[in-house]
Amino acid sequence: MAKEKFTTLKSQAVPLSIENIDTDQIIPARFLKATTREGFGENLFRDWRYDGDGKPKADFILNNPTYSGRILVAGKNFGCGSSREHAAWAIYDAGFRVVISSFFADIFKNNALNNALLPVQVSDGFLKKILDTVTKNPKAMVTVDLQNQKVSLEDGSSESFDINAYKKTCLTNGYDDIDYLLSLRDEIKQFELTH
Repeated sequence: MAKEKFTTLKSQAVPLSIENIDTDQIIPARFLKATTREGFGENLFRDWRYDGDGKPKADFILNNPTYSGRILVAGKNFGCGSSREHAAWAIYDAGFRVVISSFFADIFKNNALNNALLPVQVSDGFLKKILDTVTKNPKAMVTVDLQNQKVSLEDGSSESFDINAYKKTCLTNGYDDIDYLLSLRDEIKQFELTH
């Protein structure tokens, strides 16, 4: 399932400065019955966003109209817990294309990359700077430059981030694993002819 190409994203961001957010908080297990990727966004952080009657909780950041954007900035150790791919689906379906944190659980990180959601890991200090900036100024723009592997703020401060070269290629071209193999079709044919 190919997605949109990702090169550079300049967007406002939503600050969620909670640490140790696990996948059951991202998308509770009771919503994992569907087998397609669509529709999970409405239940993203369901138990934090809504009360028992399904009414939005005014004090939860995703319900605050002051904050918007395609970048979610979260506390350290994001995506820990069970290995549900649905967590990445829910974040993507809610409109986010990037999650910034100072640490990601490995399984979540891989699930995110496999679903065209870019996990950007920065230092604790730079994460704090991003959270402080966005909290104080909800209109502040954050730029994520995948080609140069850099996240920047409007004041000129920036930090580099690492990404697997294969996953970078997939994201910049909008490929999933099958699309990537299909992109090598001519090279594979040539290899077969010469070997």
